[in-house]
Amino acid sequence: MLRKVKDKLVGGAAGLVDRAATLAVEASSRRGRGPRLAISHQSRMAFLERVALEYSSLPVADFFQQPGAIEPSVRRVGPERALSCYDASWPANYTPALESYAERYLATHENQHCAARLFLRRPARPLVVIIHGYMSGSFAIEERMWPLADLDAHGYDVALFVLPFHGVRANRARGLVPEFPSNDPRMNLEGFRQAVGDLRGFVRWARRAGHPAVGVFGMSLGGYAAALTATLEPELAFLVPVVPLASLVDFASEQGSLSPSPHEAARERDVLEALYRPISPFSRPSLVPSERALVIGARADRVTPITHARALATHLGGPARGVAGRSPPTDWAARKLRARICPAGANAIARREIARHRTNARLLQWRRTAEPA
Repeated sequence: MLRKVKDKLVGGAAGLVDRAATLAVEASSRRGRGPRLAISHQSRMAFLERVALEYSSLPVADFFQQPGAIEPSVRRVGPERALSCYDASWPANYTPALESYAERYLATHENQHCAARLFLRRPARPLVVIIHGYMSGSFAIEERMWPLADLDAHGYDVALFVLPFHGVRANRARGLVPEFPSNDPRMNLEGFRQAVGDLRGFVRWARRAGHPAVGVFGMSLGGYAAALTATLEPELAFLVPVVPLASLVDFASEQGSLSPSPHEAARERDVLEALYRPISPFSRPSLVPSERALVIGARADRVTPITHARALATHLGGPARGVAGRSPPTDWAARKLRARICPAGANAIARREIARHRTNARLLQWRRTAEPA
């Protein structure tokens, strides 16, 4: 018997927060913290074509490593309660695909360990793995941004998963701006390759630990990682990308990172599309059944426009239905989530406060219309 879902659904990301992230990326480029790809279109193309040639020996089907079994070190945070908090960490054991880039990629020692914060009851319940967005991943912030109490009340354990080079895995010398993603495509290829391997290993460990089902929610950059992982990991029970990034190439174009010349920009797009194909969620079908997925986009988001959510929803399951409004249409969302997103015997819910842009955020909830067989 499915439990009734009654609380709020995920809201959109705040426009001001998104703008701050964009400005931080721009500031990082001005400070020269990331490697400059080119001083001209010609040199940029030469660099991209060289990187593409280096990665071309790795077929898309064999690009990702098979996840190894992990045994995290788990310690309780705070006093023992009915709902207890634990921090889990385990060695990344990541070997970059491109040998010539390995020394650079592995230079950040903080990224040599994976991390997640768990909120658990006994016995183990279905687990929601939440993946944060760009410049985030701090446990102190994430556990206040997500509706942990609501998820607990509706029968879910929660894990706050940390992406490479974020949160406790970040290079502290760099300040707020993480190394990944980067204007260097090698960092992006290796970063998403590692993120998928880390997440798949964690999902399989959670299943071995007794959680009857494991699904993922991903915000923005985390939405991209979640959707990408869903094309490779058969153990995922449900998938909810929230204001997701869907295309690295589209993002580069939207942020003005390509040449201002249409002809030159088209050439750059072609090379980047081929280069990023192994880590694109569009390169493979999702392994999560269509009736257990929901893509949520926000028109107010300035970093990942609603077009990303639309494209991803179409790829994941075909026709998408939208509901517009100034706040989350909670009644509609609850009805549609009931028995569609979740494994048997459970319901998935999520809530994200609309901060700062509450009056401007017009949300579209995108879901796939394919009915269960």
